[in-house]
Amino acid sequence: MKKKLHNLLTPFTALKNRLFARLYLAQTVSLLGDAFTWVGIALLAFELGGTHSARILATALTLRVIAFIIFGSYAGVIADRFDRKKIMIITHLSRMIIVGLFPFVSAEWQLYVLIFLLNIFNAFFTPAYRAAIPQLVSKKEDFANAIVLSNATWQLLGVLGPGLAGGMAVFMGVRQIFFFDAASFIVAAVLIILIPGTLLVKKKPAVKVSIIITFSKDMLLGTKLLFKKRPIRFALFIELVAAIAGAHILVNTIGHIKGDLHLTDVHYGWIMAAFGIGATIAAFTTNSVDKSKNKTRVLILGAAMIALSVTMANFVPYAVLVLLWVMAGLGQSYTEMPSQILIAENTELSQQGRVYGAHFAWSHLWWAIGYPIAGFTGTNFGNNDFLIGGLLSLFLLIVLCSYEYHFRKNLS
Repeated sequence: MKKKLHNLLTPFTALKNRLFARLYLAQTVSLLGDAFTWVGIALLAFELGGTHSARILATALTLRVIAFIIFGSYAGVIADRFDRKKIMIITHLSRMIIVGLFPFVSAEWQLYVLIFLLNIFNAFFTPAYRAAIPQLVSKKEDFANAIVLSNATWQLLGVLGPGLAGGMAVFMGVRQIFFFDAASFIVAAVLIILIPGTLLVKKKPAVKVSIIITFSKDMLLGTKLLFKKRPIRFALFIELVAAIAGAHILVNTIGHIKGDLHLTDVHYGWIMAAFGIGATIAAFTTNSVDKSKNKTRVLILGAAMIALSVTMANFVPYAVLVLLWVMAGLGQSYTEMPSQILIAENTELSQQGRVYGAHFAWSHLWWAIGYPIAGFTGTNFGNNDFLIGGLLSLFLLIVLCSYEYHFRKNLS
C-alpha cells in the first residue's frame, strides 16, 4: 500500500525545482480556465444549433486542429529559435483577448473564426511549453515526473472544470463563464513573467541562409525525428485510434445527453468530469502500468479501453454511461502520455521543440480526421453514432497490433 502511494506521489517531486514549479502553476491556472471554455463552447454550440450541435461542434473542432496542423510544426521551429518564455507570455495574452470575445458571439461563423484564431496561439504555446519542461528540469531522470505531473494536472482540471462550468452555466449563463478563462490567462502570463532569465536555447554559430529554407528544413527534420524511432512511431499511430473514438466523445456527448436522454447542462458537465477522472487516474499511473522503454502494453490497453467504451455508449442509461466515460478517460490518457515521455527521453534538448511541434501537428491531424467522422455519424446516425465510431477504432487497433506483431516477429 505504501509503495503504491509512493508511486502515486512520485510525480510531485518535480515541484522541488522552483523554476518548473512556477511554470507548472501558470499552466494550472490557464488550464482551469480552458476547461471552462471548452464546456462553454459545447453549450454555446447547442444554444446556436440545437439538434444540429454535432455539426457545429465537429466543424469548430476541425477548424481547431486545422490551426494546429498548419502552425504546429512551424511553432516547434519557433520554439527552438526564440525565447520560449516570451512565446508563452505573448500567446497567453493573445488568447485572453480572443476568449473575452466569445460571450458576444451571435452567429456560427463568429464561433468558427474565434476558435480558429484561439488555436493558432494554442499551436504556438504548446511546443514552447513542452520543450521548456526538460529545459527547466536539470536532471534527465526527472523529465518523466515533470511530464506526468503536467499531464495529470491537465486531466485533473478536466475533472473539475466541466463540473464547475456546468453548474456555473445554470446560475450565471453559458456566455459569462468565458470571462473566467480570460482572467486565467492574465494570471498565468504574470506567473511566467516571474520566471527569471530567458528560455532561449543556445545555438552554435551557423552560416546565414534563407530563413524560409531554414524553417522548412527544420520542420522536415522534426517530422523525420518523430518517425525515426519505432516506439515513438507506434505511439503516434495508436493516437489515431484514440482520436477517432475521442472525437465521438467530444462531438456527440452533448447531443446525446441533452437531445437523446433529455438531461441538463449539469448532467453534461458531470459526465465530462467522469471522462476527466479516468484520464487523471491514468496520467498518474502510466509509468506504474507499463515501466518498459517502449510503452507498448499501455498504448494497446488504452486504445482498447476507449474504443470499447465508445462502442457501447448508445445502448446504456446515464449511470452506466458515466462509468464508461471514466474508462474512456483512462484509455485516452494511456494513449497520449507515452509519446511525450518517449520524445523527452529519446531526443536531444536542442531539437525537442521541433519534434514536439511535429508531434503536435501530426497528432492533431488524427483529430482532423476524427472530428468530421464524428460530426457525420452524429448528424446522420444519431442512434448509432458511438457504435460506428467505436467499431472503426477497434478495426484500426487490430490492424496496428497485427503490424506490430509481424514487425517484432521478423526482428526475432
